[in-house]
Amino acid sequence: MRILRFIPAFAIALSVAALPAQSPAQSVPCVSVAVGEAPPPLPDYQQPPAPAPNYIWNPGYWAWGSYGYYWVAGVWVAPPAVGLYWTPGYWGYAGGGYLWNPGYWGASVGFYGGINYGFGYYGTGFVGGFWSGGAFAYNTAVTNVNRSVVRNVYYNKTVINRSIRNRGRVSFNGGHGGIHAKPSASQRVAMRERHFGRTPAQVRHGEVAGQNRNNLVAFNHGKPPVTARSNFKPLSTHDRVVAQQNALSRMRIVGANAPAQGRLVASEPKRSLSQAGTHQPYRAGGMNSAPHGHVGGGSLKGGPPGRSGGGSHGGGSHGGGGHARPGR
Repeated sequence: MRILRFIPAFAIALSVAALPAQSPAQSVPCVSVAVGEAPPPLPDYQQPPAPAPNYIWNPGYWAWGSYGYYWVAGVWVAPPAVGLYWTPGYWGYAGGGYLWNPGYWGASVGFYGGINYGFGYYGTGFVGGFWSGGAFAYNTAVTNVNRSVVRNVYYNKTVINRSIRNRGRVSFNGGHGGIHAKPSASQRVAMRERHFGRTPAQVRHGEVAGQNRNNLVAFNHGKPPVTARSNFKPLSTHDRVVAQQNALSRMRIVGANAPAQGRLVASEPKRSLSQAGTHQPYRAGGMNSAPHGHVGGGSLKGGPPGRSGGGSHGGGSHGGGGHARPGR
């Protein structure tokens, strides 16, 4: 994965420098509990159109909370700074259980378990678009955009097959039936870059999803009824008791040094932008090219940074990872 070396705008550097990052000691907490049962397969769903320029797709995933596994629908997100890409989180098997490795924002797309999340995230890197001149260019061969407001687009279908690591719906790495992928040399480089955790809007999106009865595996049995925009159904007292008992039966104690990439406990951490990944010096990507592996339903409001940009960008391979059509 190439690391872009030039920052065309001093303002971009300032916007990134202003973002706080978490120290290494904080980003690798001691693991004591894991989920003894793998998450369900990823459901098939349609991607809503990008609502505005410079929004980045955050694919849907299975999270874990007090009530067990629950579905967090995919959503368009305003990145914390121009030039940053989203690396999705993933479940990995280690120490006799499944541990959650949280996603993060960074200068390039890192390892996300080889999971085929669709829409540009096909298991390695990202081919849904790239940053150019301070604006994000969208590959409409794999992402859905609202053409009335997003005009910085291109079409490149040739990158898809080169990026697909698996064509199934498996949602976890390792263990029985999981994806057996390991980080490449370039992905290991990306893992050492400076990372930023979820934005407050992303945190809130996950929290709300965990309180929706329709999203809980305890009740939907791994098949959420509406995945891009789920109708909210609050949990009753009885629902909470049933779901908590179901979740506790699936917890498993694992070693404190279980070899997981993220080494986080089973529950989805409530971390904001100020609680990020590694504390390595940030190397912002040049905005005029798309390095290999860069990241890049509904939307999380908050005003995306940067400018919209115009024109079309023809593109080669800009990473890898999602499904071959805008609707997954």
